[in-house]
Amino acid sequence: MILQKLLLFDEKVTWAIRLKDEESRFKPVASFLAHSGDSWFIEMALFVLWLFSTGKLHQLTAFMAGAVAILAILVLGIKFLIRRPRPEGEWGAIYRNADPHSFPSGHAARVAMLSVLAFAFDLPILGIMMVFWGLLVCLGRIWMGVHYLSDILAGILLGIIFAWGMSLLAPWIMKVIPWVFTNQTSLLQLFK
Repeated sequence: MILQKLLLFDEKVTWAIRLKDEESRFKPVASFLAHSGDSWFIEMALFVLWLFSTGKLHQLTAFMAGAVAILAILVLGIKFLIRRPRPEGEWGAIYRNADPHSFPSGHAARVAMLSVLAFAFDLPILGIMMVFWGLLVCLGRIWMGVHYLSDILAGILLGIIFAWGMSLLAPWIMKVIPWVFTNQTSLLQLFK
């Protein structure tokens, strides 16, 4: 009974946040934001950063790429256990077909995790930028109708907890596979 009331409240709040047809001029921006948190896009961006960076940023991008992959498996496992259908809608066919379950939001978990890891690696400016971007990604997911607000909140919480755990494991992981993290020469420096 209480769960049904919470779910109904969640649907009402989500519908109030979601972009309506009369707000269609803003939908391209919301669509871009919603897609910008896709794992393939993030992995590609991290790989490019890893190639062209040294030092702490080089370590962080390698670590984040691995964490994104592990988190994706965890989120999919939870989604297939819970099996909450996505909100009704037409946008996001790629998500609706490939991953019809919405709880928790993988995008929210991913951007929260990346933000926390940036702070954990002592890169506060990057962390602040990622928090703002992450909030826009999360809003984009609701605006475009592929997640409920509770999916987003659960994803953020999962991402924060996962990032905390990964940051504790970071020294051990970097010892186990040091060659991924110890590149002192970026690709740009090789062509000078």
